Amino acid sequence: MHRRNLLLALAAGTAGATLAAPALAHATQRQAPSHVATGDGTRLFVRRWGQGRPIVFTHSWALDSSMWGRMFLDLAERGFECIGFDRRGHGRSDAPASGYDMDTLADDLATAIGDRRDVILVGHSMGAAEILRYAQRHGTARIAKIVLLAPVTPFLLKTADNAFGAPEAFFESLRAEWRRDFPKWIEANKAPFFTPETSVETMDWMAAMMRNTWLPAAIMCNRSLIGTDLRPALGRIDRPVLIIHGTKDASAPIEITGRPTAAGIRGAQLNVYEGAPHGLFVTHHDRVRDDMLAFLG
Repeated sequence: MHRRNLLLALAAGTAGATLAAPALAHATQRQAPSHVATGDGTRLFVRRWGQGRPIVFTHSWALDSSMWGRMFLDLAERGFECIGFDRRGHGRSDAPASGYDMDTLADDLATAIGDRRDVILVGHSMGAAEILRYAQRHGTARIAKIVLLAPVTPFLLKTADNAFGAPEAFFESLRAEWRRDFPKWIEANKAPFFTPETSVETMDWMAAMMRNTWLPAAIMCNRSLIGTDLRPALGRIDRPVLIIHGTKDASAPIEITGRPTAAGIRGAQLNVYEGAPHGLFVTHHDRVRDDMLAFLG
C-alpha cells in the first residue's frame, strides 16, 4: 500500500483521547450534563463546565466529548464556559439510522451552540470539518474565533482536481476492514496517534472509547467526511482562525491537511509543532492550551 494512502486512511478513521479528568472541587465551576434535541428529534448529550466566555468543542471521529476533560478543567479555571457534545451515534447521544451527512452534523453543531453569541469553536480532526461546514452553512455571525487542531480538511478524496487524496475504492476497502474486525483495526493503528512517552493507560483508554462507538454511525460519518469537499468553505471564514498541526501526524499529514487548510483561510495562523503526532492535544497538552489562550486573548 502506498504510504500516502495509508496515512490518508488513518486521517479518515483515527481519533484522539485523553484521560478523563476528576471533578472540580467548587460547585460554581460544575454544571450537570444534559441533552438537547435537534431538528429531527435526535437527542445530543451535552457537557458544560465553568463560567465565562463560551467555547464549544467538537470531538474526533469515534470518540466523544469526554476526550476534552483535561482541557475543560484548564480552561474553566481561566474564565471560560466549556461546552462539549457527543456527535450523534457517539458517546451518550442518540444513534438514529440517518443524519450522518455533513450538513446534518453541521446543524447538530448549531443546536449545541444555541442562541449563544461570540462563541469560540474548537475542533479536533473530524470535528474541524464539522466547524468548517457549520460556518459555510450557517454563517459566522455567532462565531468569535476558531481553533482547529490537526484538521482532516479540506478534502481527502482523490478527484481530477485533488491529486493528494486517495481513491474511493481504497476507503471502501478500509470500511470493509472495520466491518470485519473493528477492534483489531483500532489496536493495530493506535500507536502512531501518540508519542513513545504516552502512557499505555491513555492509549488503552482511547481504544476502549473507539470500541464503544456505534459502528454503523462510525462508517456513515466516515463516508460523509471523505465525500465532502470543504475547499469552498475555507473562503467563507471571516473570523480569526488558529490551526495547530504536528509534523509527525501519521493520520493527517500536514502537507495535505493543515497547510492547505491554513492557506485557504484568509489570515489564518498556523502553529507547526515539530515532531507532534495527530493526538497532539494529549501529547502536547500544555503547549496546545497555552497557544490557545494566547490566541483567544
